[in-house]
Amino acid sequence: MNTNRKILFIVALMLIGLAVATITNVALNFRDYGYNNAIEKSKMTAEIVRDGLTAHMVNGIMDKREFFLANIANIKDVQKLWIVRSDNVVRQHGEGLDNEHARDAIDKKVLKEGVIIREIHEDAQNAVLRVTIPYTATAYGNPNCLACHNAKEGDVLGAISMEFNINDIRQTGAMTIAKIFAINVVFIIIALWVTHHYFKPYMKLFENLQNGIKRARTGDFSFRFTTTLKDAGSEVADQMNTLFQKMEETFGGIKHNLNTFASRSNISTSDPLSTAGIIIQELSDVYKFKKTIEHDANKDAVYERFIYVLKEKFNFNHFALYEVDKTTKERKLIYITDHQSFCLPAVDKDANECRAYRTATDVYSTDFPEICVNCADKKEYSCIPFNINDDLSLILSYSAKDVETIQAMNLVLPSIRNYFEAAKAVIESRTLMDKLRDSSLRDGATGLYNRRFLEEFIDKISEQAIRSHVSYAVLMIDIDYFKMVNDTYGHDAGDVVIKSLSEILVQNIRKADLPVRYGGEEFLVLLHNTTTEGALGVAEKIRTHFNQKKFQFGSDTVQKTLSIGIAHFPSQSNSIWKVIKFADIALYEGKHTGRNRIVEFEDRMFNGGDQF
Repeated sequence: MNTNRKILFIVALMLIGLAVATITNVALNFRDYGYNNAIEKSKMTAEIVRDGLTAHMVNGIMDKREFFLANIANIKDVQKLWIVRSDNVVRQHGEGLDNEHARDAIDKKVLKEGVIIREIHEDAQNAVLRVTIPYTATAYGNPNCLACHNAKEGDVLGAISMEFNINDIRQTGAMTIAKIFAINVVFIIIALWVTHHYFKPYMKLFENLQNGIKRARTGDFSFRFTTTLKDAGSEVADQMNTLFQKMEETFGGIKHNLNTFASRSNISTSDPLSTAGIIIQELSDVYKFKKTIEHDANKDAVYERFIYVLKEKFNFNHFALYEVDKTTKERKLIYITDHQSFCLPAVDKDANECRAYRTATDVYSTDFPEICVNCADKKEYSCIPFNINDDLSLILSYSAKDVETIQAMNLVLPSIRNYFEAAKAVIESRTLMDKLRDSSLRDGATGLYNRRFLEEFIDKISEQAIRSHVSYAVLMIDIDYFKMVNDTYGHDAGDVVIKSLSEILVQNIRKADLPVRYGGEEFLVLLHNTTTEGALGVAEKIRTHFNQKKFQFGSDTVQKTLSIGIAHFPSQSNSIWKVIKFADIALYEGKHTGRNRIVEFEDRMFNGGDQF
């Protein structure tokens, strides 16, 4: 049922209810009117009969009362009339006429109790009112009843019974009700027609609005509203058309742009406005994320933000984030939620062992059994590569206990990619900054860290070493008579010797050890967690390999030697700078005692220790 019909139906019900109430009220009033009219007529007739009988008695013509009573009975609407004598009157004056005795129980009750009784008998054809009124003896009226009757005050002397035909009144009421009903029907029809005629344009406008809004929910604002109204309804239609036109012009571009974003999001709804709201909210979240990480100092802080998003926004419980150096093909673990690794150890050494990195495609365990042979996690898992630039790539791995959970996690991947895209430029920028910073901390000729690096980070290294109970052996290395090479063969030849020594250092120490070009021909090596014997062994290998190195400068073959001083942290001092000084003192001890030597620091070599 449309709105127009609903309104007509409601109006019809209200009018019918009003008509029924009106007709019912008229019918009841007509019935009461006929009933009360007959009662008043009965009272008047009873008084006339009483007065007439009294007059007959006073004039001594009681034997002629039958004619009088017959005439009274001929009054309009009086169908029957009879009088009844009480037992007291019968004893005093006799039985009276043949019809002056109690005919039924009503007469007897009225004679006995002295009350007026009224009864209505109705059927389909007739309506009759029966009224029986008692005559009560009294000495205070006119005439004085007690003067003629042997009775007491209040005794019932007789009664008069009458039957009135009230059918005419009922028929008149029925005709009146029928006329009122007909008038009401005509009024209802007219009212419904007027209502329909007046409200129909508004209902059409309302339905028009419904259709337009329904299409707008699907993103279609091309609908235009029409109406025949000339009043406020026309203004509403014009305003809605203006609004929809503006929405069509502006939302078209927004919709296209949002659809571009939605294709990279996990949003699925048939309502484009709801979709737009969700996308805008996600855009807002991604924008806030991007503005936040733009002020983070380094890429590690950016990684921490991203890890927070994975935990708090996407509710990932078990995942790992890896960084891949595309140049060295090494994979470094940035974060993992627990100690359960996703991959076999070989993958960290060679990123090509990672299927996601090698193929540059998403890897889902749900696609094929044991799809990645190097995966150590036997649960359901997904590995997603994110390319940052030509030098760096990230791998996100996450797992779940069952297929349903991992599939639900996979659904949010488009949104996760949005965060990665937002972070990509920042990570690339921070990586470049790290490289620039790293280059400023490295020696350009050898690629080793320089003295500036040592000055910036040595205190942190020593503090961490003390907390972790880690020891270092400090090797201070100097090329003997290096100035002679520069003076004789030029600085290019000196650079060749320097580079050769740096290569020998790297080749003869571990990854945990740190080689530094301390300055000029002087090098420093921090040997991580090594013994005195171990430090001497490394120093000897470095010295021997360098001594064996032959340099060809023109027609000359040149061999050089090293002097090496050794000191130990924290056994000889808990100040790393003091230990470096000790190693330097030991170095010069070796130079003063013949060169091409390895000398360990001893307390006797240092006299100015109080200044440290």
